[in-house]
Amino acid sequence: MKPLHVYDGDCGFCRRWISHWQLSTGDRVDYAPYQEVAHRFPDIPAAQFKAAVHLIEPGGRVSKGAEAVLRTLAYAPEKRWMLWMYRHVPGLKFFLELAYRVIARHRTKFSSLTQWLWGNHVGPASHQMTRWIFLRMLGCIYLIAFASLVPQIHGLIGQNGILPVQELLDAAGRQLGGDQARHLFPTLFWLNASDPALTFVCLAGIALSAALIIGLAQLPALIGLWICYLSLTIAGQEFLSFQWDILLLETGFLAIFFCPLRWTPAPPARETPPSQAILWLLRWLLFRLMFGSGMVKLASGDSAWANLTALTYHYQTQPLPTPLSWYFHQMPTGFHVFCAAFMFIVELLVPFLIFAPRRLRVWGCGIMIFFQIFIFATGNYAFFNILTIALCLLLLDDAVWPAWIRRLLRNEKPEPLRPFRWRAAITIPVAIMILFLSITPSLKFRSMDESGILVQSYRWLAPFRLVNSFGLFAVMTTRRPEIIIEGSRDGRKWLAYEFKYKPGDVRHPPSYVAPHQPRLDWQMWFAALSNARANRWFMRLAQRLLEGSPEVTGLLKKNPFVGGPPRYIRATLYDYRFATPGERARDGAWWHREEIKPYCPILSL
Repeated sequence: MKPLHVYDGDCGFCRRWISHWQLSTGDRVDYAPYQEVAHRFPDIPAAQFKAAVHLIEPGGRVSKGAEAVLRTLAYAPEKRWMLWMYRHVPGLKFFLELAYRVIARHRTKFSSLTQWLWGNHVGPASHQMTRWIFLRMLGCIYLIAFASLVPQIHGLIGQNGILPVQELLDAAGRQLGGDQARHLFPTLFWLNASDPALTFVCLAGIALSAALIIGLAQLPALIGLWICYLSLTIAGQEFLSFQWDILLLETGFLAIFFCPLRWTPAPPARETPPSQAILWLLRWLLFRLMFGSGMVKLASGDSAWANLTALTYHYQTQPLPTPLSWYFHQMPTGFHVFCAAFMFIVELLVPFLIFAPRRLRVWGCGIMIFFQIFIFATGNYAFFNILTIALCLLLLDDAVWPAWIRRLLRNEKPEPLRPFRWRAAITIPVAIMILFLSITPSLKFRSMDESGILVQSYRWLAPFRLVNSFGLFAVMTTRRPEIIIEGSRDGRKWLAYEFKYKPGDVRHPPSYVAPHQPRLDWQMWFAALSNARANRWFMRLAQRLLEGSPEVTGLLKKNPFVGGPPRYIRATLYDYRFATPGERARDGAWWHREEIKPYCPILSL
């Protein structure tokens, strides 16, 4: 009445994989060792049963070897594609049957290999607990991102800020027209771009983040978080154009289709299983992030990366060093070369473990997390490292988590819940769309048909930042120019503005600021690498300082003109480097600096 899958009951390798297939096919297929049922099929010699698995179907059809395995798995609807490929892909049938014969002849060795790669359990893994932890971490990251913007948003893009969002939207509307402008700049601030509206969106993001953390209405919360943060990144212009901003948007969008459909908090065991398609798409995002960061370094042709000396400069030339950066900069060259080689291994080779069997995947997770912790300790990169670690945790299944965590989350005995079937009708098309769009940038538009649906779809969706290209530090900066801004009321006595975190006073030590990101301090690092004319926002910064804008001066550590704004502003470019141990012991300075040239002319209103 049902298909019968017959295997060698004395083979540990067979028993291990049969248990895996049983979880997939459920009660649609019966399984039995040939030692118990061979007498029912006298036409099949026992030697054949021992040599290969057989599938005996109700109609009398008998298949063996790789075909029997794939026909068995085809009784699980989600695995029918395997049998289709076996039948229709040229050469695949021959290859799979050959591979099956090789494995069958060396079962003991492959059994040990399976044990080493997968562990004792090779069946479909559950990810309810992993998803539960991931979504809480994502909620915390969103909370950090929105809370970090609250004290800065008015000074950056408010009405009296450096780049008022209202000016951006007005210019877009005039030049592009209403509909096209709204498509290219998708933001809630088309409705209202006032300072209270900016604050409201940030506070709404904080409230929605809290809802996600406690597990309250997670789907609406994730949709609201993505819309709010997209609105801020569009309105933020240069100040919210960092790779972790687009990484958070892409992760947050996928999380909408990954979260459980519950209105109230619940332990992981009470939640339906997550979409496997979206899980693998999030893993694919992690792969693109890590592998892309390694590839851009190779493709740039930068000699510092080619000869593995980049880290001899990195700790002192990165945007915002930490106190540990000074100590690591003093390490010998051999240490820096070793770390650079290790970095290339982590970024170019370890990401392939994402697609490896379970135990190798866990090792890959551990290595990438260690790498991110090291970066976090030696550099202030906002919430980037925490977000990357959250993506790394998606490589783990529930069985990896320690027993005390499972007890804490009341997940000792997960209930066999199935996801809503209608969700597949939404998640699968979304997964296919995102997968193809994520491949498009790497194919280079010049080699593709400009009118093709893939290129056109990518360009139409680009303003929503659903799919992005990643790659950090393609070219290593070997010197550290810094801009020192000074003001004067009489043109003779000049007083320096002090920033909260970027280097200025040579005796002021680097500090830990991550996961908060002082976005003006960061942009000052980029501005120093070019010139004032190339940074329109810098000229607006100078204008706001001359006007004495309290929103802008609030972004600084010290405003030397408390009684009223200066009449003149000037900016000078200095070359900064870490002080040597001897220099620091002598005068306590963390930095040494030398004046290079004026950064811009003396300005007045």
